[in-house]
Amino acid sequence: MRLSFRLSAFWLPLLALLAVVAVRLHGLGQVALPDYDSVRNWQIVQEVAHGNLRNLFHHGSPGFSLLYAPVAWLTSDYHVFQGLNALVAVAALGWLVQWVAREWRLTAPETALLLLFTGTSVFLTFSGRDFTMGSWSLLLFVGLLRAHYRRLQQPSATALLRAAVWLAAGLSINYKFLLTLPILLMLELLYGGRLLWQWRNLGRVLLVLAAPYVLLGALGAAGGVPWYRWPAVYYNLVFPGAQNAAGRTGHLRFDGLYYLRFLRDFESPGLGPGLAAALWLLGRRLRPLAGPRWPWPAPGLALYLAVWAGCFLVGMSLLLKAPRGLLLAYPLLYVLAFWGGRQLLRHWASPVAGQWLLAASVLLAVAFNLLRIQREIYAYAPTRYGQVAAWLQQQQPGPVRVASTLSLGVAPFLTAADTVSVIVKEADLAQARRQGMQYVLLDASWRVVNATAFDSLRRQPPLAAWPEPLLTSPLLFLEHSEYTGLGYEATLQLQRAAALEPRQLRVYRLQP
Repeated sequence: MRLSFRLSAFWLPLLALLAVVAVRLHGLGQVALPDYDSVRNWQIVQEVAHGNLRNLFHHGSPGFSLLYAPVAWLTSDYHVFQGLNALVAVAALGWLVQWVAREWRLTAPETALLLLFTGTSVFLTFSGRDFTMGSWSLLLFVGLLRAHYRRLQQPSATALLRAAVWLAAGLSINYKFLLTLPILLMLELLYGGRLLWQWRNLGRVLLVLAAPYVLLGALGAAGGVPWYRWPAVYYNLVFPGAQNAAGRTGHLRFDGLYYLRFLRDFESPGLGPGLAAALWLLGRRLRPLAGPRWPWPAPGLALYLAVWAGCFLVGMSLLLKAPRGLLLAYPLLYVLAFWGGRQLLRHWASPVAGQWLLAASVLLAVAFNLLRIQREIYAYAPTRYGQVAAWLQQQQPGPVRVASTLSLGVAPFLTAADTVSVIVKEADLAQARRQGMQYVLLDASWRVVNATAFDSLRRQPPLAAWPEPLLTSPLLFLEHSEYTGLGYEATLQLQRAAALEPRQLRVYRLQP
């Protein structure tokens, strides 16, 4: 019996994890890299792999390029990078659920249900199909959560340094780990006591955090990159320069409903009731502190995760919005919703009935998730960029030279000898001609980023045209609302207008 129990405790979560892998990888070979950043990262990784470090600090994420550089020694196929990135996101989910299951003593069926529930998040599925820093950010964030939670539960200098190492690794992968700093400091002030603020410990933590900047900065300098290039990324974040192609400047835009609307329209309908239950239960557990007690007792896991998720939700509501703003919080929201529903059912129903009700409600929520994944992700495939590239290569012998409007989407389908030049406005066509570009691809990415309309080009009959379903996806448009500066409803209005266009990819001859 004990052996049978151990086998079920292993196989049920494993089967659930494999099901999540299938959901994440389904149809991935038929889609293109979904945005400019994904293609640019794919290009930079190959540059770094061959010793060109000029763009090592692009987006303040040198660790990302260095991690994937060995893969580029073996292949340049973007599908490989895309698939590996998707698997890293699944590994992050599995690691989070394993930790939560251990802390809450979940049974094997409950662990499997939590994996399915969280793993079929619509946005996590969508973001797992790009080639950006999001997947590795999730993995390192889980490591940071685990290490810092242990530091609060079992205070020691070693545990504190371990958490600092995870934070340093996260900052090397994604500059957005800067957003974790105020949350960590708040948790330290409330629950951490004086451990961090002892000069010896504080000095060690600062040395650990500085190490990647020194080591990777030295690597960049050895490759001819100025030592200040990485800090300059942070400076540009705080003090942005000229407006972008959409005419947007600045980073602040308060909207307390953006993410709530997104969760309502795109994520599981079971998320709202579960989170409401979790908040109610946490509210009952919290008692007013007797007098000026400090530090507060170490939080339980549910409260700890709720603090992180709540701070992300409030903080990101002050900034420009895009669904990826809550990337690190989505798994926590799903975990908390599961915990809230489980706890209520344990109090209101018998153990056996509670287990069956939990299984039925979670599986129903997963079914809704899968329907939304089909509607919002799978339906926007396959890509036609490969057909565009094949058509261009058939037109004349020799390397293809094409100008593309605000997109590098066709680049992974061309050869290394071909050239794709990005233009951001119609006036750039004259320069493209002088550079010897033969064709211009009117890529509807200009609609996604709400840039200049390329009116005169659109009025001309194209040589060839293809649909590209992904360029009409609501999720893709919402992901660029940070770039455009538009609100939730305005972004979806832009998407609905773009969906009326039957052809998203149009090729024109660029006359000398």
